[in-house]
Amino acid sequence: MVDDAAMAPPTARARVRAELTQEILEAARGQLAEHGSAALSLRAVAREVGMVSSAVYRYFPSRDDLLTALIVKAYDSLGAAVETAERRVKRTAYSDRWMSVCRTVRTWALAHPHEYSLIYGSPVPGYKAPVTTIGPATRVALVLMQLLIDAHEDQQLRPAPPIPSVHKALAADLERLGDTFADVPEATIVKALTAWAAIYGTVSFELFGQFHNVIAANSQFFDAAMSQLAEFVGLAAPANINRKPRSGNL
Repeated sequence: MVDDAAMAPPTARARVRAELTQEILEAARGQLAEHGSAALSLRAVAREVGMVSSAVYRYFPSRDDLLTALIVKAYDSLGAAVETAERRVKRTAYSDRWMSVCRTVRTWALAHPHEYSLIYGSPVPGYKAPVTTIGPATRVALVLMQLLIDAHEDQQLRPAPPIPSVHKALAADLERLGDTFADVPEATIVKALTAWAAIYGTVSFELFGQFHNVIAANSQFFDAAMSQLAEFVGLAAPANINRKPRSGNL
């Protein structure tokens, strides 16, 4: 049975609220770019949109609520970009799916440096992310996880050497993660988590200038590094890591 209330068009009041919410978020993004997340101020955002502070508080009761909204939007934007790009690749082309995910993360980060810094840079002093950020934050990881599960189920994932010894605390973590990774071996899960961190580490080094005077051919280096990570986790190397990226990739 269709819920008529759910199908009804938004009221004029709801549309105005949505538009003002978006305007506030855009102004907050401008504050991020100019002053950084630690200096984000509701009063400054209110001035930017021409509202009194008390009016902005009706949309976002505190700075932390505004930060949370920005964080969720950033994670969802990145997650949606990765999911869309990965879906365009043939399911059984595992290494190409891997490269698509990695390249999209880099492309999104370069196009949204301040949002990337907000979610993967230094923690904001005094801010504690609520549970509502967990789902959006895991979208990219879930894409990579499903990729490895698919490759393992199709017997296209090379087994990793067993871990010589596992601390009891780590064993508990791996047992819990094993339920999420289906039947993927624990040693491969360790490699997957290592590669996940390396993807963002490589992007961060480029974005935050750590490769300055070290690497000039950033795009080519990134492809080479991500290809190495694909082999590290047990996927076959892409046929040609220097092929032209999809439209929109840098």
